[in-house]
Amino acid sequence: MLTLPVVLLVAVAGATAYGLGVATELWLQLAIVGGAVLLVLLGCFLPFLGWLTRRTTITTRRVIVRSGIFVRVRQELLHSRGYDVTVRRTWAQSAFGSGDVRINTGHEQPFVLKDVPKPELVQGALQELMGEEHSRVAERRRAEQSTIDGDTVAWGGR
Repeated sequence: MLTLPVVLLVAVAGATAYGLGVATELWLQLAIVGGAVLLVLLGCFLPFLGWLTRRTTITTRRVIVRSGIFVRVRQELLHSRGYDVTVRRTWAQSAFGSGDVRINTGHEQPFVLKDVPKPELVQGALQELMGEEHSRVAERRRAEQSTIDGDTVAWGGR
């Protein structure tokens, strides 16, 4: 995710040094420095800040994604809600060993974990956690159904 901003930073540094060596007038040198600062802020610093403020936490019961620079957004997905976990990789992500993990919840929009390192490992862990949670929910429902169907529970008696 940070490859292009780093390449841009190196290119801007080189172009700025060359431009300052070639330009002889002060206003032209100031324009080159101003343009370089603007490019670094928009093309390098903001993507880095966006990457830095995104956190994904996977617990035994849910997946939590927190993101945002000025407005904090928190999304949660219970493992009992997820149905299908797939990995989607572009050629660039494959080159760097990352990928997008998509959790299909049955709604229109899938829950997407973007640019995850070792996505197959995350996919396997999520499928295992979701399987455990589905069996736990089914067991709880069977227990509730058996008490509703007429199993008598005597409290305080023999």
